[in-house]
Amino acid sequence: MPKNSFDGKRPAGLEDAVIEALIRQFEDTARVDGDGVEFWYARDLQDLFGYQRWDTFLEVIEKAKLSCLSVGQRVENHFSDARKMVPIGSGAEREIKDIKLTRYGCYLTAQNGDSRKQPIAFAQSYFAIQTRRQEVRDEEERQGLPLSEDHKRLMLRDEIKTHNKNLASAAKLAGVEKPVDYAVFQTFGYKGLYGGLDRPGIQRKKGLKAKQQLLDHMGSTELAANLFRATQTEEKLRRENIRGKDAANTAHFEVGRKVRQTIKEIGGTMPEDLPVAEDIKKVERRIKKVLEKK
Repeated sequence: MPKNSFDGKRPAGLEDAVIEALIRQFEDTARVDGDGVEFWYARDLQDLFGYQRWDTFLEVIEKAKLSCLSVGQRVENHFSDARKMVPIGSGAEREIKDIKLTRYGCYLTAQNGDSRKQPIAFAQSYFAIQTRRQEVRDEEERQGLPLSEDHKRLMLRDEIKTHNKNLASAAKLAGVEKPVDYAVFQTFGYKGLYGGLDRPGIQRKKGLKAKQQLLDHMGSTELAANLFRATQTEEKLRRENIRGKDAANTAHFEVGRKVRQTIKEIGGTMPEDLPVAEDIKKVERRIKKVLEKK
């Protein structure tokens, strides 16, 4: 395997210095075209994702293209054929086929890769988080100014409402049908993300009362982590055709745990240690009053 690729045999508890090196490898491999658009070459990603055979990696990319279509995106906007010259010795070169991928294309490719590979497991978390950050930046650019914390919270809270419905649908398809079973399913996700704490445990840790909704008192960073947990669990349940309550609970816990691990690896604050935010209902009322005055 090329020396710049991830070592699939590395233990999950990677040292901080190694994690920083992995992040640099991803970002250093990015290129920018003449229009200033960031992209990756598939053959570079092949090495980074730990795939030795090009034809095997192409199968992953084809699955990623299908995922792109399934969410209503144009494949050509995120995957475009390319050719480049590579040295073959004695100063000679030959032309090979390649593919240019956007950051979203990289994310879809990681999601369709073999998660048993350490490089893929890391990339699935990394690209998803970076993609979410880019979405926030895009929204800021659309509005012509940085989004305030209040606006970020409202935007993320609305997204979570939508994705929790999708998650409930995927969980029901997996066999989590009764309300009490779904409550257990949600507990497993929280425990994975919050280091073993269930909902009441998180409330006690944050000094919230039992009747206060957790999501209503999360800042944008914590909301983004929970949105990531919800969307990735839904995708995993559907993608892997998971069936059975126990299997669904385990999947939710594992996704939550991976999100937590990624937060730790990039030097973030654990979600249970993030400060309690103002009740989002008050925020919504305040912003509504401001808009009514305009």
